[in-house]
Amino acid sequence: MSETTMRLRSAAFSDQTIIPRQHSHEGGDFSPPLVWSEVPEQAAELALLCEDPDAPGGVFVHWLLAGIPPGEDGLEAGRQPAPAVAGRNSSGGTGYTGPHPPVGDDPHRYFFRLYALPEPSKLSAGFTAEDLASRTDNALAVATLIGVYGR
Repeated sequence: MSETTMRLRSAAFSDQTIIPRQHSHEGGDFSPPLVWSEVPEQAAELALLCEDPDAPGGVFVHWLLAGIPPGEDGLEAGRQPAPAVAGRNSSGGTGYTGPHPPVGDDPHRYFFRLYALPEPSKLSAGFTAEDLASRTDNALAVATLIGVYGR
């Protein structure tokens, strides 16, 4: 797996900078726009994970998407491509749930990771982070974007 092959960016924030409030839980759980490049030609599918490793109860999953066509080059804010399926986040729902760290905590880090998978994951709606992890061990590439948010 190569961290340098693919690139993942957002028009809403840069790597290691503050995620705008509109993309937080308080802002309505509106997912940020994402764009990527340099997807390996042999990728059969892309999958996305967003998690907060700084959450008090352990890693908190904010967003899971699988089944993203490898020809896609990004996601518009608040949308997912039609063939993609959303997994279960740590709030118990599916789709994106924005940053919402406890008041008074130091700002939390939110890791957006895009995986290029060599074969279709065959994941269905409501899949878990563990389901995705079992399919990313042989990822062709992974790109990471880290945002920060505090209250």
